[in-house]
Amino acid sequence: MIMGSLVDFTSMGMKFNGCVNRVKNGAVGSVESELWGECLGMKFKGGSFQSKLGGSDRCGSWDGKGRKGVTFNVLTSDVNQETMIFQAPMFGTKIADPKSVASIILGGGAGTQLFPLTSTRATPAVPIGGCYQLIDVPMSNCINSGINKIFIMTQFNSQSLNRHICHTYHGGSISFGDGFVEVLAATQTPGEAGMNWFQGTADAVRQFIWVFEDTKNKNIEHILVLSGDHLYRMDYMDFVQKHIDSGAEITVSCVPMDDSRASDCGLMKIDKTGRVIQFCEKPKGADLEAMKVDTRILRLSHQEALKYPYIASMGVYVFRRDFLLKLLRWNYPTLNDFGSEIIPAAVKEHNVHAYVFNDYWEDIGTIRPFFDANLALTSQSPKFQFYDPKTPFFTSPRFLPPTKMDKCKITDAIISHGCFLRECAVHHSIVGIRSRLETGVELKDTMMMGADYYETELEIASMLLEGKVPIGVGENTRIRNCIIDMNARIGKNVVIENKDGVQEADRPNEGFYIRSGIVIIVKNAIIKDGTVM
Repeated sequence: MIMGSLVDFTSMGMKFNGCVNRVKNGAVGSVESELWGECLGMKFKGGSFQSKLGGSDRCGSWDGKGRKGVTFNVLTSDVNQETMIFQAPMFGTKIADPKSVASIILGGGAGTQLFPLTSTRATPAVPIGGCYQLIDVPMSNCINSGINKIFIMTQFNSQSLNRHICHTYHGGSISFGDGFVEVLAATQTPGEAGMNWFQGTADAVRQFIWVFEDTKNKNIEHILVLSGDHLYRMDYMDFVQKHIDSGAEITVSCVPMDDSRASDCGLMKIDKTGRVIQFCEKPKGADLEAMKVDTRILRLSHQEALKYPYIASMGVYVFRRDFLLKLLRWNYPTLNDFGSEIIPAAVKEHNVHAYVFNDYWEDIGTIRPFFDANLALTSQSPKFQFYDPKTPFFTSPRFLPPTKMDKCKITDAIISHGCFLRECAVHHSIVGIRSRLETGVELKDTMMMGADYYETELEIASMLLEGKVPIGVGENTRIRNCIIDMNARIGKNVVIENKDGVQEADRPNEGFYIRSGIVIIVKNAIIKDGTVM
């Protein structure tokens, strides 16, 4: 008779908790395997080794036959013979559980770097990609990672962001099970300290420490801190797993960075184990030069290392919950910002590790990167795209009709829902929801965000008879290198090209600004017939 039994060896003074894998000599215990998890044909990912030929084994999961992490015995008919198959201890780390993770999405400050797009909205509420908002990026990454406890911290111009969160993530088709999405808005509370608004990213979390100490959140072990103005697709649980495996108190996600953007980022130096040994926020001059490293430590080639000589923080962190609360309340009670104060101080005194993210990531919190990243979506083979059936990006369901196009020439473009295009040409551009382009319109290198509502054909005809400008772009208008915000009204025979190459200009009374050479038509602007700019 053959029978299987689960045996707990703690009564014998022994406890096995590990994984069995075929590992080539040198693959386990090397310095590089600890940081990169890749050595001699084996790949370490998320707490398990995985052969490059496929297949993986994770400790601590149950497959219905035997329990990984304890001994599994097979008793044969020969009572003197016992075959023991056990998983020898290697690392002894636990598997990250999404139910023990909460994320905090920072709603941004005053949004000055994306102005005028943030003149009436919070940074995470800025439209992107034709139909999304920036908040949809971290929200979708959380959902696809299985993280269903999400806090969103808001302070400036938060009305449209709150509305989008309500319409998209509260009571819709997206289920959070026993989780939640909660908006933590800046507020004043009793006491001298409570009279202040958020003084920075860390202070925002500090002012809501009581929320994370609440009984209903007692099962939260790790806290992700995320930004609301980045574009990337990431499995946060891989990130959390690396955090657990390294035994770090803080883990900072990072990417290789080139010279052109390094001074806009927090830069770090790491040792061969992945521990962060130096961190400097947005260094300039000699300080910037001093942060150069040999990025071949990130497994870059020699040529890539020359092109990307810096290691930049993504502004994405994971903390052990108890450690984060202790840090904010007792260790650094006067430090208010994660990137410029908390992380540099913690690197000197605590165990801070790096998590190398080897995929597309872009900080789009300023106008030029925001504009370039949007137009890059229109490429034939974009580095990033919202289309992925396994990890979709979510946004508000608007129930709009399909776009209607009549005798149009469309090349390398994204046309969103509910648009009306008549005998126009669109190249290397994004046309947002409910957009209207009339006959003879030429759109090139332009991001058009669309409209919040429709005007009927009767209303449009009436406006034209009265010499007014309907929402959309009028006949024979030519637009280049431009961002057109929501509900803009651009008349007939308008030319927007910035032929003089002006880099910066403020013309709010005329309905536009220029930032980094890009013309920005503000929300609800009216550009009269025949205007040239």
